[in-house]
Amino acid sequence: MAGPRFLTLTDVAETLNVSLAQVKAIVRSGDLPGIKLGGRGVWRVEAAELEAYIQRMYTRTRESLHLGEGP
Repeated sequence: MAGPRFLTLTDVAETLNVSLAQVKAIVRSGDLPGIKLGGRGVWRVEAAELEAYIQRMYTRTRESLHLGEGP
């Protein structure tokens, strides 16, 4: 059975192994699209968007390494 279509910001933070504050900043910047739902304004990120974000980060990392911007 596939996982849920939408993830909480906490789920995203756990997946990326970063803090919740870092995920909020990524979503706020627009790098990782999220949606705000309901009257209380809970945030959700589509699992497919998270996967696309991860792939974009791999591409950016490869490009920066190619330019000599290693760790």
